Amino acid sequence: MKQIVVIGAGKVGSTIADMLALTGDYDVTVVDMGEAQIAALQVCARVKTAVIDVRDEQALAALLDGKYAVLSAAPYQLTVAIAQAAASAGVHYFDLTEDVASTRAVKALAAGSANAFMPQCGLAPGFISIVAHDMAKGFDTLDAINLRVGALPRYPNNALGYNLTWSTDGMINECCEPCEAIVNGSPAEVPPLQEIEQIIVDGVTYEAFNTSGGLGTLCETYGGRVQNLNYRTIRYPGHAAAMKLLLQDLKLRDRRDLLKEILETAIPATLQDVIVIYVTVTGHKAGRLIQETYTRQIFGGRIGTLHRSAIQITTAAGICAALDLQAQGVLPKSGFVRQEDVALSAFLGNRFGQVYADLPPALGPSVTAAA
Repeated sequence: MKQIVVIGAGKVGSTIADMLALTGDYDVTVVDMGEAQIAALQVCARVKTAVIDVRDEQALAALLDGKYAVLSAAPYQLTVAIAQAAASAGVHYFDLTEDVASTRAVKALAAGSANAFMPQCGLAPGFISIVAHDMAKGFDTLDAINLRVGALPRYPNNALGYNLTWSTDGMINECCEPCEAIVNGSPAEVPPLQEIEQIIVDGVTYEAFNTSGGLGTLCETYGGRVQNLNYRTIRYPGHAAAMKLLLQDLKLRDRRDLLKEILETAIPATLQDVIVIYVTVTGHKAGRLIQETYTRQIFGGRIGTLHRSAIQITTAAGICAALDLQAQGVLPKSGFVRQEDVALSAFLGNRFGQVYADLPPALGPSVTAAA
């Protein structure tokens, strides 16, 4: 049984811990800096816990010593510290970060490492990159790769058209930081909350706009091979304008702690959410200009004894599948591992990746999830 440490006792960290522990193949310990967070943790009885200041590299490295892997579900600001501890302890490392600077630091740590470092293993970046890469391989030449993902409330009733479904810090960060892209064949940084477009999925109209971090390493992978590559977040119409008011007009992008407090005080969380995935690839096949589209909607369901939201399930499934595939020898065992290194068929065939294949995860008789 492989010993795994999950950093972060929040909504996603608890889902990861349950998913792994319920298989019976992983011995899971959840670590958090706060005793209150650990005390409030809702997971199966098999999961162990520990309270440690994860910013203390030596203390965390000591805990990681002898473990198989560490999975970070902590805020993006802690990514580098956790990756450094993983490097010191010589364990495999996986995370969910969308932060571009943090990922670059993880990549530097991975250089020459005897262990695997695989960041950005969630939904976007994560699964969305696996899908886009698989689709793009079928084209002779590539014109455009467009990735769109939304984690949305099913029943919005406020001016933002939004409920808190995942990390507030992450949501603010992606709307503030520059966005990587390929524009007219050249690498570029484009501003967040811009280039608003309308898309329709199954008769529902959404807007999509630039946000940071969703492309993972695709700009590097497809540099010189595609004319246009971009990632945009899906929201209900009007959300981008409201976020511009908060972040730009009221200058709350410079007071992110205050904005986080406002959002978490005024905007309720919800478990009644839906994940909308929309990927298009345009290019030439046999001399013809072709566009192919991949869409998927995923809803929440039960993991163990608890109902988990769609964003909890999809995010946790991504990093659990990455760990599982690495443990099975499907993925590289050392150095920097990209999401593009995962074959879509292998991911969807994995017991955790089945969440994305419209099937419940095959984790045992006590586990069900609606997709």
